[in-house]
Amino acid sequence: MVRVVADDKIPFLKGALEDVADMTYLPGDQITRSDLKQADALITRTRTRCNRELLEDTPVRFIATATIGFDHIDTNYCREKGIRWTNAPGCNSSSVQQYLMSTLLYLTQERKLHPGKMTLGVVGVGNVGTKVAAAAEALGMRVLLNDPPRKRREKDQKFLELDQLLAASDVLTLHVPLNKAGRDRTYEMVSRDFTRKMKQGAVLINTSRGRVIQEDALLEALASGILADAVLDVFPEEPVISPALLEAVTIGTPHIAGYSMDGKANGTSMSVQAISRFFNLGRDSWYPDALPLPASPELLADASQGSIYDVLWELFSQTYDVTRDHRNLMEHPSDFEKLRGNYPLRREQTAYAVRLFQGYAEIRNMLERLGFSVLSDYCA
Repeated sequence: MVRVVADDKIPFLKGALEDVADMTYLPGDQITRSDLKQADALITRTRTRCNRELLEDTPVRFIATATIGFDHIDTNYCREKGIRWTNAPGCNSSSVQQYLMSTLLYLTQERKLHPGKMTLGVVGVGNVGTKVAAAAEALGMRVLLNDPPRKRREKDQKFLELDQLLAASDVLTLHVPLNKAGRDRTYEMVSRDFTRKMKQGAVLINTSRGRVIQEDALLEALASGILADAVLDVFPEEPVISPALLEAVTIGTPHIAGYSMDGKANGTSMSVQAISRFFNLGRDSWYPDALPLPASPELLADASQGSIYDVLWELFSQTYDVTRDHRNLMEHPSDFEKLRGNYPLRREQTAYAVRLFQGYAEIRNMLERLGFSVLSDYCA
């Protein structure tokens, strides 16, 4: 029987493979080489460093990480040793989109902004960046794109040079992998030179990797007014967070942008299916049973009062209010890992139906483009 060691915090995994594999569950940041002495495969999250130190002289042949990112896997070592690995690209793209929409709508209320008069710059237009761009367009924002690898491959003029995008964007959102070298290096790409090219008073949002940003450069940009706001879901030294950095950001959250229940289920299923295919376990189409429903899956919204963005924030704050995660981290910054490990139920917009009072075609269309089901108008 195939022997698998797995991170014990991967949701929905327990019970998925037990009848076809010998499963051992351990805290991800505590898995050691001795734990893998009898293991054929490993299912991880980002807290397990899959490198020579962990894998040398073990029988591990396959690694599945239930995450988009894979910079915790030493891919060169795996190639050298013939260890196959897989990640879960796009698994939580809708979850990050939800996080971005909640953030943008909150800032709209707090800063009295008008998305229809703003430009969003998206750096990194993969699975996540593409969905974020589509949602921002649904809000009425002008969207600019930057993705050098895609531009080289596709030769599409819709991808702007980075300097052009920085100068024109009111809000800049980063969705890039962490590349420490090469022509597409992203390690500490947000430098002093980078921020000085940004539009005065812009907003910077980073949900990609903490090390994409130079902390000192970001703090200087905020202090000087180059940046009006910074929103960070990831931090350079996480799970340890610089108090100065946390104090300076408008919103800080504990690496949970992709932590919707839907995104977690997608990541787990992709890992289970990958291991099944590799070892021929017969679970190639496995997906968790019905996900838990939100407490109130049907929402009411009165479109007769306030702006369209007021209505959207009212709805989003009921489905996912990013400020709750911010407050939790501000109150308990040393509990970064605990806040992630004990993250509460969060469903995406597709789990909700909206009944509009005096709803009109524009807002109905916008809600549907953002993923909600819209029911017939509700009459009091």
